[in-house]
Amino acid sequence: MKKNRLERVNSLLKEIIFEVIQKEVSNPHVTTFISVTKVETSPDLHHAKVYVSMICPAKEKPMIVAALQSAAGFIAVHASKKAQLRYFPQLTFKLDTALEEHLRIQEILAKIEQERLSRPESSEEAPPSDE
Repeated sequence: MKKNRLERVNSLLKEIIFEVIQKEVSNPHVTTFISVTKVETSPDLHHAKVYVSMICPAKEKPMIVAALQSAAGFIAVHASKKAQLRYFPQLTFKLDTALEEHLRIQEILAKIEQERLSRPESSEEAPPSDE
């Protein structure tokens, strides 16, 4: 399958799966603060990894991903009604940690910058070399 078509399928699935999660999944563990960040479909369209991000305490995230995984069949059935695909992939939900990693890197960089600014500046300049 061509790369462009696979990218279009991934984009379509991302939108449809998000819509199904928001409107049709009524699991109390699945909150409305879930977003589908990325979908990676296998070239044969039989499997798809659905990456989700959510705003909640870190200890609740694995429980919510497990709830989504248990509802994967339900989500796939409802999403397949909205997508015009010959095969609808089997969904596997994964927690997308890219945002947390980005924030952690920004925090580390801010600490480095703060430490750099708190150091006293050297008033002595290096003597010019005679080379």
